[in-house]
Amino acid sequence: MAGETISRRKFMKRSMVLAAAPTIVSASALGLNGAVAPSERIIMAGIGIGNRGTHDLRWMLPNPDVQFVAICDARAERRKAVKQMIDSHNGNEDCKMYRDIRGFLAERTDIDAVLIATGDRWHALASILAMRAGKDVYSEKPSSMTIAEGQAVVETSNRYGRIYQTGTQRLSEGNFTFANEILRLGRLGNIHTVRAHIAPWDAAEMRHDWLPAEEEPSKDVVDWDEWLGPCPWRPYNKQYVSGGWRGHYDFHTSCIGEWGAHTFAQCQVAIGAGETSAIEYNYVENATGDGMVTKFANGIKMILQLQGWHGSCGVRFEGDEGWVSVADGYSKPEVSSPSLMADYKKVIQDYSERTGRPMNHVRNFLDCIKTRRQTVSNAVMMHRTMTTVHAANVCMWEKRDMTFDPDTEKFINDDAANRYRSRAMRAPWII
Repeated sequence: MAGETISRRKFMKRSMVLAAAPTIVSASALGLNGAVAPSERIIMAGIGIGNRGTHDLRWMLPNPDVQFVAICDARAERRKAVKQMIDSHNGNEDCKMYRDIRGFLAERTDIDAVLIATGDRWHALASILAMRAGKDVYSEKPSSMTIAEGQAVVETSNRYGRIYQTGTQRLSEGNFTFANEILRLGRLGNIHTVRAHIAPWDAAEMRHDWLPAEEEPSKDVVDWDEWLGPCPWRPYNKQYVSGGWRGHYDFHTSCIGEWGAHTFAQCQVAIGAGETSAIEYNYVENATGDGMVTKFANGIKMILQLQGWHGSCGVRFEGDEGWVSVADGYSKPEVSSPSLMADYKKVIQDYSERTGRPMNHVRNFLDCIKTRRQTVSNAVMMHRTMTTVHAANVCMWEKRDMTFDPDTEKFINDDAANRYRSRAMRAPWII
């Protein structure tokens, strides 16, 4: 119809007017006013976010270059709680919820990185599945249940070129970094002994029984098969999903792994043994491993210890010219001589300048996603220090001294001990 036609001249005139009109683009889209442009944001999701994971999530969310978009959890209660937390922060209702980790990872190809804070049994497998799907990983500790799991995490990180950080955050805290640095700088003289705090609850010997069977809820409430993951099947009991899995062999790494995942890492990095493991383990006749002496190839002893600090996850480094001791809650490290504290701030600042690492464990992870540099708590460090944890546990379980070869990653001439290097994994949850 004639009323619907437009001449070429009028069309060109209108086009020129529209082209000249200003286009309004939000400051956030351009990365102005302190905002981060969408192209520079790290798109993240959570897997198994409980109490500890909630702490990590609150640590990550305020970073302007992070955007959480999804939660995957076998429990509906946790899925909904985390979604509410993320949506409240983002100011929308866009956070998606998933129950099945395999479907979640296959579908969400847009996600750059994941926060894994499941129970111990899932840490390694979830990390491996996520890295195979192209995600970088921040995994809570203890990040492996066996030596074989740790090996698989390292191999996967290397093969797929993924950034990995385990949650041994004290390697990014000022007091602990200061202790490591004055050791490295030689201010304590020749180091002969380091002491690692182990958890003052539970025991090294763990339970092998099952809790009484209860009626299993629907999968939409708790997906029990998904929750168990690679562990042997057992009947449902609500205590498991509310934290009662601790102290059970299939789910836990004992009182040694509970804090040793932190303190062994701290000690080994300090003495330059972050890429190896202890070679000697001396059995002690008690329930916890308190007083066990382990020894590294460089001759330094690491002693497992329940007491000696007025705070949790403590370490103490002893040399022939002095000592330093620190734990959570210390305002400053304790030292053998006040002179060691004279340049406390400078020592930490020099460390950050030398390494490029901030005193913020999450920020170190996020920075490394962008630069593709290794994190302070990378997969190799995690695996080697957790291997020391696992070997100390085996020593307690077998109730005798033993030796370990970090090169072959096997106990020497010890078939019984070597059987603990791996565990059967329940199909389809197999590495």
